[in-house]
Amino acid sequence: MEILNLSLILVILSAILITGLLTIILRSKSKNQLQKIFAFDLICVLIISVGVILQEICSKLFNINTLNFEKFIYIGTCFLPLGIYFTGLIFSKTKVTFKPRYLLLCVIPIMTLCILWTNDYHHLFFKYYSTNMSDIVTGPMHTVNAVYSYLLLLLGVFYLLRYSIKNQGLFSKQSILILLGISIPVVLNFLGTCKILPMTVYVTPISFSLSMIFFAFAILKFQFLGATPIALQKIVDRMSDSYLVLNDDGTITDFNQTFITTFKIDYTTLRGQNFEDFSKKHKINYGKIKNAILKAKDSNKTISFEHRVNRIHKIFTVEINTIYSDGASLGTLILFKDITQHIEDMETIKNNQDILMERERLASLGQLIGGIAHNLKTPIMSISGAAEGLTDLVKEYDSSIDDPEVNSQDHHDIAKDMNEWIVKIKEYTEYMSDIITAVKGQAVTLSETENISFDIDELVKRVDILMKHELKNALIYMNVQMKAPKTTKIHGDINSLVQVINNMISNAIQAYNGKTEQNIDLILEKSNGNLIISVKDYGCGLPQKVQDKLFKEMITTKGKNGTGLGLYMSYSTIKAHFNGNITFETEEGKGTTFNIILPL
Repeated sequence: MEILNLSLILVILSAILITGLLTIILRSKSKNQLQKIFAFDLICVLIISVGVILQEICSKLFNINTLNFEKFIYIGTCFLPLGIYFTGLIFSKTKVTFKPRYLLLCVIPIMTLCILWTNDYHHLFFKYYSTNMSDIVTGPMHTVNAVYSYLLLLLGVFYLLRYSIKNQGLFSKQSILILLGISIPVVLNFLGTCKILPMTVYVTPISFSLSMIFFAFAILKFQFLGATPIALQKIVDRMSDSYLVLNDDGTITDFNQTFITTFKIDYTTLRGQNFEDFSKKHKINYGKIKNAILKAKDSNKTISFEHRVNRIHKIFTVEINTIYSDGASLGTLILFKDITQHIEDMETIKNNQDILMERERLASLGQLIGGIAHNLKTPIMSISGAAEGLTDLVKEYDSSIDDPEVNSQDHHDIAKDMNEWIVKIKEYTEYMSDIITAVKGQAVTLSETENISFDIDELVKRVDILMKHELKNALIYMNVQMKAPKTTKIHGDINSLVQVINNMISNAIQAYNGKTEQNIDLILEKSNGNLIISVKDYGCGLPQKVQDKLFKEMITTKGKNGTGLGLYMSYSTIKAHFNGNITFETEEGKGTTFNIILPL
């Protein structure tokens, strides 16, 4: 009697293979859900294989009743469909939260085993069976179990099939292998049950042996158990960036869902397509990408460039990376980062900044003109008064020429009065000249002046001239503390810096809320290679809600009388034009200090 026939040898080899796979999983330090349920599947198949091996050897050697072995085999047979179901479910959903209702799926397998083990009392599972189980007549419970098992198996296949169709990307080959591995025993057992193929004791273990071959290939070749496949697939599919994978001959081998959506293409025709043909069809600059691919291979570095795809009205940053394995090139990863919105946002920001700068320029111009008007009003009126005084003296002198009662001393007195008026006119014109000198540079563009240096003495003089009238009207004295040498040089546009300081002094005046006879400190000192210009008031301080938003947005404490634009733009000016910074210290009810920090 031949004990070890070919079928039994295949079953033994299957058991060995299953044991090896199970060992790999159990020795893994961290096990995900998919690994655990796959280990459960392997245990079920191992039970079936070992049961069949023992059943065949014992029946042929000892000619004993094999029903007890059949009962053992059915432990694996009843629970394996349940394991296959959860394999497909977890594979397609990444992770499954097991709920109490899932226990209901175990009801029929447990009932089946109980009825099988007590079959001799009711014959609900086997109505009749021979000693070696070669001739059997099944009962109703056998049918119930078969229908239930096929239903679970088909559901598991369904989940995998749906995933394979939906995800034509990173793990498509992996899912197809797993799908084939599960489908083989389902189909073979179904054909055996329907008497299309001869149903023997070996069908189940051998079919699952074939399954294990596919599973083993998926594990070893595609790292099936290295990470949950769908998790990684979902990550790449939900990436905001699109990617393509090309092999060395330029054929598209992989992609993500974002690429399909972005380029508005049919994914069913994408894989296997030549990238050059694809580029021509979708108006992508193939020549530029090809040169980048070659350059990336030669340099072993990431090559990136900006590229506009007019067909879809998108702008991308294209990154080219060569894929290596064991030092050999496997292909190329092309990443398309959509920067269209970013560019549009930057243009919007630039336009808004231009608008804000224009508003600030106009506001500054208005403030400047107002300051000039206030500062020039007094000397102009004084000059006008002096001119009238001179006019009267000229008339008096003219009428006295022929007057015999007017002597030379009277003429000298008239001349002296005229000279005093002339001196006053000169003083007022010099004062007006100083004002004009201080503001004439405001019409010069930054590009013409940003490289000009000026000393802090000139800076303070201009601030003093332009703010003199506003300080005088507010009855506020500005205490200038020059703690740095007057010759200290600052690089940049003096007019921009004057405007920033003037904004801060104006804010300091406002901080007193109409209270007069107060002081403002303007302090200039060197510290750690920087010039620090501080404007300090002793007013009401800044509320907490203002502190939190200061420099981040336009905010004001002046109500309807303020826009918050001055301080916001002052911060931007110091950052952009002087590479400096503005900080502040404040305490409600005690005052505020703004510090302009300028690198020297």
